[in-house]
Amino acid sequence: MTSTVDARTTAAFNLGPARALSCRECGHQIPLAAEFACSECFGPLEVAYDFGRVTRESIEAGPKSIWRYRDLLPVPTDVQSFPNTEPGLTRLVKADRLGAALGVRNLWVKDDTGNPTHSFKDRVVAVALAAARQLGFKVLACPSTGNLANAVAAAAARAGWESVVLIPSSLEQAKILTTAVYDGALIAVDGNYDDVNRLATQLAAEHEDWAFVNVNVRPYYAEGSKTLAYEVAEQLGWRLPGQIVVPVASGSQLTKVDKGFRELGELGLVDATPYRVFGAQATGCSPVSAAYKAGTDVVSPVRPDTIARSLAIGAPADGPYVLDTVRRTGGAVEDVTDEEVVEGIRLLARTEGIFCETAGGVTVATAKKLVESGRLDPDADTVLLITGDGLKTLDAVADRIGPKAVVPPNAAAVTEALGL
Repeated sequence: MTSTVDARTTAAFNLGPARALSCRECGHQIPLAAEFACSECFGPLEVAYDFGRVTRESIEAGPKSIWRYRDLLPVPTDVQSFPNTEPGLTRLVKADRLGAALGVRNLWVKDDTGNPTHSFKDRVVAVALAAARQLGFKVLACPSTGNLANAVAAAAARAGWESVVLIPSSLEQAKILTTAVYDGALIAVDGNYDDVNRLATQLAAEHEDWAFVNVNVRPYYAEGSKTLAYEVAEQLGWRLPGQIVVPVASGSQLTKVDKGFRELGELGLVDATPYRVFGAQATGCSPVSAAYKAGTDVVSPVRPDTIARSLAIGAPADGPYVLDTVRRTGGAVEDVTDEEVVEGIRLLARTEGIFCETAGGVTVATAKKLVESGRLDPDADTVLLITGDGLKTLDAVADRIGPKAVVPPNAAAVTEALGL
């Protein structure tokens, strides 16, 4: 069943070009609201738009943040006038040394470690907060594997909102501290992320003024990932890459990067050239990769067991849509072991001077595996998404690296230690 929403029903909310929420399964539409599931078929809702005229020139004249793309997002036209962390416009690094190591001739790394709390989650939270403000919420909340916890706590502090953040008690200590420092309500839960997520869904139903960014305002939150696609295309000189490798947790980021590329082509901001999307998972939590390899559309839940905790979502909400995207674009989903993850972190660090968290190690190691198996084209323009800073997951490499030697304070000792 498909229905059309009268634009007048959404007039109460200033959410820019956003027109309605549309079911990804049956196409049923409802007015803009704090809803995430279709009332007709229980499928997931996403934002539908009526884009006005958007030009490269208007974007380039915008602020040095994701708000340069505000005319493509479900946010108020005056979004930048409200206190926010102003994420985005992170660097796109031409990674020639990493490319040589991997056997890829034209490789770029999208380095999102430069965001305010050092991960891409600042993007999605900024969009979620802007929408939540319009929808009348008072508290910013989330269940998180770590990076989202940092971003929500920081964004709420900047905006003057209260925050409630739920995390697994086993989370990396660095991510716990870098959330707690903002002095919001941080609650550690005995259980894995999927347990925490179920708890958040219950709390969202009980507290009507709490905006759980990845639950009851998820359709708006997810749109923030499109800004990665917009920036990559703009930074490449307004063109699409031939292929891109994206880490997969819930799967939302990968599907929204694809949506962003498609929107740019439909709006004439880039030539709608073909591109392939690849998903990267850790073997210890790889339900989407397993489904892809089995040739099925069903993503069976797993119990996570991996050092890549930011990707440790055993029941990924967007898993089936990841499969749709990679199959439609001619990509694939692959997974790598924890040992390969650590080697991926170290390879990126020693070739490009970028220290990424375990999710980045998954991306680099997966790219290596895809090249070696002939699935990643070594001649195509290729982008790897590096979504978080290595300072958040020091425990992953702590027992693998350290000083080359410990010497007394004299030049001869240094020379000897260096074997010179």
